Amino acid sequence: MRALVVDDELHAREELAALLAETGQVEVVGKCGNAVEALPAIRQLRPDVLFLDIQMPAVSGFELLAMIDPAHLPRVVFVTAHEDFAVRAFEESAADYLLKPVARERLARTVERLRSSPAAAPPAGLAAAIRRIPCLGQRSIKLVDLAEVELVRSGEAGVYVVCAAGEFFTELTLKVLEERAGLVRCHKQYLVNPDRVDEIALGDEPVLRTRGGREVPVSRRFLPRLKERLGLG
Repeated sequence: MRALVVDDELHAREELAALLAETGQVEVVGKCGNAVEALPAIRQLRPDVLFLDIQMPAVSGFELLAMIDPAHLPRVVFVTAHEDFAVRAFEESAADYLLKPVARERLARTVERLRSSPAAAPPAGLAAAIRRIPCLGQRSIKLVDLAEVELVRSGEAGVYVVCAAGEFFTELTLKVLEERAGLVRCHKQYLVNPDRVDEIALGDEPVLRTRGGREVPVSRRFLPRLKERLGLG
């Protein structure tokens, strides 16, 4: 069983990874210090289970789950020092819930539960709304409020959130942002914030203009739904 450990505390990450290795049933394929690091790790490593801290700076464990494409979502075991989160953890259909400091005997029961029970479908509760988009700075995580977003574009270099302050790289996919952030697809490589649309120039090749003056291509395939979201019939 392949596992990814996500915790902002280095000691907690290392200790849990060591305890998992001791069970002989789990291969720790990666360790991440925050939710933004975890997003690409989940896509690339495809772990079977995610051992996830809940309280982390910038993006919490609960927020992270809403940002993962359901196709890549592993089983989840929440790990936290706060017992108050237990109810919500099981509402999110977590496979289990561990309290810090994690005891060997309790972890062994969790591993046995994971090993013996079949993986369930992604829990419906994870489709929570995204209100802030985490983006990577040089040495920081920038959280862009949805109200500030004009558009999101995808290209060979990745996905970028565009707002008045500039363009910022994000690990979130267009699919997740379309489904959970209320952004509207206008092109296979573009999403727009309907509240930031200024006008649509119709013609052989429709173009959308944002309030910030940016031009965005519009595919005829997506034009009807875009007009509907903008109240244009």
